[in-house]
Amino acid sequence: MVRTLVIGGGIAGTAAALALHKAGSDVTVYEAHPDSAEDIGAFLTLASNGMRALAQIDASAAVTAVGFPLRSMRVLDDTGATMAHVPLGEAGDPLLRYRCLHRGELAGALQAEATRRGIGIRHGARLASVEDTRDAVTAHFTDGSTATGDLLVGADGLNSVVRQSFAPGVQPCYAGQRVFYGYTDDALLAEENAGESERITMVRGSGAAFGHAVSPAGETYWFARVAGEPLAAEEIAHGTPGRWRELLLPLLRKDTTPAAGVVAATTDRLMVTNATEIPTGTPWRSGRVLTIGDAAHAASPATGQGASMALEDAVVLAKSLRDAPDTEAALSLYESLRRPRVEDNVTVSGNISRGTPTTPRPGRGAPASRPGDDDLVRHLDWHTDLWTRYGGGTPGSPAH
Repeated sequence: MVRTLVIGGGIAGTAAALALHKAGSDVTVYEAHPDSAEDIGAFLTLASNGMRALAQIDASAAVTAVGFPLRSMRVLDDTGATMAHVPLGEAGDPLLRYRCLHRGELAGALQAEATRRGIGIRHGARLASVEDTRDAVTAHFTDGSTATGDLLVGADGLNSVVRQSFAPGVQPCYAGQRVFYGYTDDALLAEENAGESERITMVRGSGAAFGHAVSPAGETYWFARVAGEPLAAEEIAHGTPGRWRELLLPLLRKDTTPAAGVVAATTDRLMVTNATEIPTGTPWRSGRVLTIGDAAHAASPATGQGASMALEDAVVLAKSLRDAPDTEAALSLYESLRRPRVEDNVTVSGNISRGTPTTPRPGRGAPASRPGDDDLVRHLDWHTDLWTRYGGGTPGSPAH
């Protein structure tokens, strides 16, 4: 039995713990936050691929208990005219239906499920350094405590301490857009949008890309992506909802769409961040240490796939460790299966954010061919033996 230390109790880390536990690993999660409560923060959507990953680790019910489903997407142009109205993903299957929810709700639901299954989650454990030796790996925490295991999985996000331990030169970079998020429960707006439940509306505006969805309770969730220079960290830290509205509303009011009205109705729950990514082709692992999720392959939010990709990571990692003959073979198999798919997402999402064609930028390298839907289903299907199908030098191996 592999003893695994997971650093980070967010979406990627807790999902990895659930998957590893199901695969037979002895796993403990170490989370820097002092308790299970965290800021609600921005909302996200889980696509059908993310929901499929959750189903493989028996976590669908825990997640569908929060948030709300999205069955369709409507696309408007800058005049407010409908360009398209299409079903979202595998909307006919309740387990695979898109879901809209707060990031904190998703992390909290996964943590509660991990606790229910007896998986240890230690809060207030902030990683200071990693000691990787031939026989074991040890995590050193800022309070002086340590933990030792056979494998350390870094799921500690964009500014990963785990990644810095073996690839200190890899730094997140700006992807070309400022991203605004907000929520409003304005009664008049809720009445106007009463027919919007279970649908997300995307607006291709002249000055911003905008999207909004309405919960069954009448709360409107929205985002806007705006090209421009990155905001300074100090400006983000000290900004106010009023300041963000001042920046955003003039851009939205150029168009005749619902976007300006939604933002104008948002009073206090409004935040902004810079779209950020990890360059493709950077190291994910060293010895007994591996990064997953945003720590390895953060992408701009333009494709809306960050959380879903992290959930896929969790399942494929657990299955690779379950099926491969040893840890090194498992990590090699995992990386060969995951890198093409996630680096394609980083590239596509970044190019959307920068408004450039979906081709690799100079110096970034072209990602390998992304696996299709049939391959992804096999990668995620809990009953598919990944080593038999893709590893060990067999035909169909990613190395061939």
